[in-house]
Amino acid sequence: MCDDPYCTMCPTYYDVKGRQKQSRTSEIFDTTLQNMFYGDARSFAKRMGSFLQPYIPGVMNPHAKVVQRWNKFFVISCLFAVFLDPLFFFLLSVQKDNKCIVLNWPMTTTIVALRSMTDFIYFLHMLLQFRLAYVAPESRVMGAGELVDDPKKIARHYLFGYFILDFFDVLPLPQIIILFVLPVSIRGAGANYAKNLLRAAILVQYVPRLYRFVPLLAGQSPSGLIFESAWANFIINLLMFVLASHVVGSCWYLFGLQRVNQCFRDACHHGSGILRCMEFIDCGHGDNIEEFKNDPTWNQWLNNSNATACFDQNGFAYGIYQNAVALTTEQNLVTRYVYSLFWGFQQISTLAGNQVPSYFVWEVLFTMAIIGVGLLLFALLIGNMQNFLQSLGRRRLEMSLRRRDVEQWMSHRRLPEGLRRQVREAERFNWAATRGVNEEMLMENLPEDLQRDIRRHLFKFVKKVRIFQVLDEPIVDAICERLRTKIYIKESKIIYRGGLIDKMVFIIRGKMESVGEDLTVLPLSEGDVCGEELLTWCLEHSSVNKDGKRIRIPGHRLLSNRLVRCLTNVEAFVLRAADLEEVTSLFARFLRSPRVQGAIRYESPYWRGLAARRIQVAWRYRKKRLSRDSLSPTQPSF
Repeated sequence: MCDDPYCTMCPTYYDVKGRQKQSRTSEIFDTTLQNMFYGDARSFAKRMGSFLQPYIPGVMNPHAKVVQRWNKFFVISCLFAVFLDPLFFFLLSVQKDNKCIVLNWPMTTTIVALRSMTDFIYFLHMLLQFRLAYVAPESRVMGAGELVDDPKKIARHYLFGYFILDFFDVLPLPQIIILFVLPVSIRGAGANYAKNLLRAAILVQYVPRLYRFVPLLAGQSPSGLIFESAWANFIINLLMFVLASHVVGSCWYLFGLQRVNQCFRDACHHGSGILRCMEFIDCGHGDNIEEFKNDPTWNQWLNNSNATACFDQNGFAYGIYQNAVALTTEQNLVTRYVYSLFWGFQQISTLAGNQVPSYFVWEVLFTMAIIGVGLLLFALLIGNMQNFLQSLGRRRLEMSLRRRDVEQWMSHRRLPEGLRRQVREAERFNWAATRGVNEEMLMENLPEDLQRDIRRHLFKFVKKVRIFQVLDEPIVDAICERLRTKIYIKESKIIYRGGLIDKMVFIIRGKMESVGEDLTVLPLSEGDVCGEELLTWCLEHSSVNKDGKRIRIPGHRLLSNRLVRCLTNVEAFVLRAADLEEVTSLFARFLRSPRVQGAIRYESPYWRGLAARRIQVAWRYRKKRLSRDSLSPTQPSF
């Protein structure tokens, strides 16, 4: 079953048994099971097939969770494998005192075991390809593609595809050479050829492995992107650069070791007179030295001036491998690897600009290859990393362009410096609040139900308005749909005394104050609302048509008796009077319910405050009248 929510090619229900043809294996299983029940057990293969049949998986969807998890695990295994193979080159080192090349056998067994483990994982991945559905290339022409789940077609598609290359990659050539070839030739003159065969096998097998592994590491898997986040891609690009340095440094060490070996061979052939000098060059695992000491010509080899000159700076034309000569004599494997990795980093970064090769052809070609790899990495990987870093600062660039446009507009309109300062502050705060993201455009591309859920989450404070607490959910959703983000800077006046109240303002962040006619100050902060009397006024002064479908609102508007201004920069949501009228026209009958009318009369803070002030005024007038009546004397009668 497909577990990819973004898949456009898989059916809704991936029924393998219903859609794929019954394989020949299942037919054999049914027949064999029937024969076993009737006592016919003539074929051991059939019984074995019936036993293994429950453990053989059917055709698997490439978007299934288990396949996606396996792909990630396989990519990590591939990354480990491509870093592991060049480590075979560091198993060989030079013993300067004995003038021979030795193989580090304990480390060899460890690397062979790790290589065998990665080969086994690769083999399991090959078996998975025979059971993994694929998208038919011809079906991509007219649409998103059709998933092929026929076992025979899947097997044929893989056999005529990457099977041969994968089969060559999974062959344990280094293990075979180390475990079977080297022990036979380690004590003879053929040890040098066996070691050359090991190096050649690793290099020849490493190129097709990179051809198969690099697309996986780059996230170009046929079953979908494995690493989708930007930071994961950034790390992959960085690992590619490290991998290139790792390969170049390892090859540099290997070729330097070969040049030392060639120097020893030249010293042996050119007038040394030592019969077994070719055997002395290879120390095997290091235990052959005791055997060599019994040979009288061993001391002649140790004292050979030509062999000793191989470690001198001018004793042999090493070229770019001059530093590798001393490195090959280092017994610590970590030191040899770290310095080789540093050399690879240095040469790729500088395009081998500080290296002058000798006249040896393969050395010149290796230097040219380093320059080509460096140029390719700078063109691809460094370019991708630059694009990634630029994408992080894209918003900042947009902000700079926006500020430049605003400055040009203000200069063109010749605004005074005071207004320019306020415009700059408003633009700066607007960008800080929205981060340059157009929320309305983002919301328009989402499904309606998801938009409603997001608005309910963002506009929780709407329920703090006491009138909205008694409204039905459809009315509240309609109001939230018409809310718009608004930014106010410090000292901005939202509502003027004596001006029209044309909006309701819901404060998200910041502080305001409301100053009444009697100069009473009411602080407003996050979650508070100003202008809520507009809703009660619209509901009280509207009238329903005879058809009961539309609401008429009188032409005169509500005037404010207070001043609302910002004490700090304020981020708020605004509901315009026109939008509020539209809501009242859509939900006329709902707003005329007794429950809403009760909220208008008893729960509106504006009208409750207005009623309280009128009661206070009436009470003061009555108190004055009573005091005036009590103080006035009764007129005497004559």
